[in-house]
Amino acid sequence: MAPGFLPFDLAHGRLADIGPPDLGSVLFSWNGARLELDSSGTHFGYVWQATAKLTCEAGEFELRPGMYFAVPGAATIEGEGTGVIVTRVGYRGIFSLGGPVESAGRLRYINGCTDSLLLPPVLRGDACLNALFFPPGVDQTEHTHPTARVGLVVSGHGTCLTAERSHVLHPGLPFVIPAGAPHRFRTDREAMVVIAYHPDSDFGPTHEAHPMINRTIVNGTSAANLSRLHTLAS
Repeated sequence: MAPGFLPFDLAHGRLADIGPPDLGSVLFSWNGARLELDSSGTHFGYVWQATAKLTCEAGEFELRPGMYFAVPGAATIEGEGTGVIVTRVGYRGIFSLGGPVESAGRLRYINGCTDSLLLPPVLRGDACLNALFFPPGVDQTEHTHPTARVGLVVSGHGTCLTAERSHVLHPGLPFVIPAGAPHRFRTDREAMVVIAYHPDSDFGPTHEAHPMINRTIVNGTSAANLSRLHTLAS
């Protein structure tokens, strides 16, 4: 049976290649040294401890703990800081910096957990970065995901239970949950926060529906509706 949960040490360099090929991602971590990232995709990252310097086409940026980013194209990160980066190969996102992560999620999630969409998909189907918040005393319903999930425990402790065993979760632990692997999370007396990368999404703007076209009104009608009518007529 293939493992349903793959933990890693927060070592420096390339940790794992994550399929499938059409949604290919690569997990890296940096740990007090310089990490060079090539131009093959967009790099989604989170600073866990200390500060780091990010250098890319947009410039040089000092990143503090709790900050997160998306960088398309070549980049380097260096300094005393530690953290994780997931590169979505073959995808060009939009340069973004954010953080620190808030203390609670803004969206409801299963079993009393919450979620914040830190870096949303630019278009429906694109990759995204989330923060998952587990309150104390959570015992999640077993579930799966259609694509792999990459996580980093940033605070608190808990357990991930899979078909083969239970896995202790602690701050600074990167992990991968393969596509389709049944699992559930549990916390005891302590809350837990996990940064989670998704290689794809079923949510986000489309050419037919986005704030600009939806809120453009032509003769009392949204331009989105006019666009749909034009598509149907043609």
